Amino acid sequence: MAPLQKSGLYYPNKFGMITIKSLEEVMGKNGLNAILNLAGMNNYIENYPPDNLDKGFDFAELSAIGSALEEMYGPRGGRGLALRAGRATFSDALRNFGALAGAADLAFVVLPLQSKLRIGLPAFAKIFSQLSDQQTTVEEKDSEWIWTIHKCPCCWGRTGADKPVCFISAGLLQESLKWVSGGNEFRVNESKCVAIGDTVCEFIIQKEPIS
Repeated sequence: MAPLQKSGLYYPNKFGMITIKSLEEVMGKNGLNAILNLAGMNNYIENYPPDNLDKGFDFAELSAIGSALEEMYGPRGGRGLALRAGRATFSDALRNFGALAGAADLAFVVLPLQSKLRIGLPAFAKIFSQLSDQQTTVEEKDSEWIWTIHKCPCCWGRTGADKPVCFISAGLLQESLKWVSGGNEFRVNESKCVAIGDTVCEFIIQKEPIS
């Protein structure tokens, strides 16, 4: 793969650390090191990003991890691993911020499901905007929510894909919906992606849970 062209846009170091650690859990140290080598990120071998909220993990690095997973495991295998990494990032890093957003309060817990989503989704979008350079907007439709990432870290610098590639974001979103809804799984489909030539990355979330 070509050397990383840094974006100058950042996630907190902690997000990068958890993404890398969650991949290590799934594929072992050797598998992870192979991915980091392939992604042009051998500076992170045995040297994970620090566990803090400083903005230091470049969008291009998250994108390179996604590309390397696809290259090494094929589109399907890579997608599964990226979804898992995204889900782990939420459960390890963002759950605490959900609590800050009031999503753990008893008053919130007893709300009807759609009210939880109506409060929870914009709150998460705001957390991303505050903690990182990822600008996210949320729009409610009759039967779905539209989650739009205006500068997407997962496909930063990628072009010419034949289908959407932002599975780390999709996993993160699935896990956040599960948490905010009290355990439901929701269908999340990426409908637009910068890597296939769209101007934004857009995710359609069905309002009715799968389970």
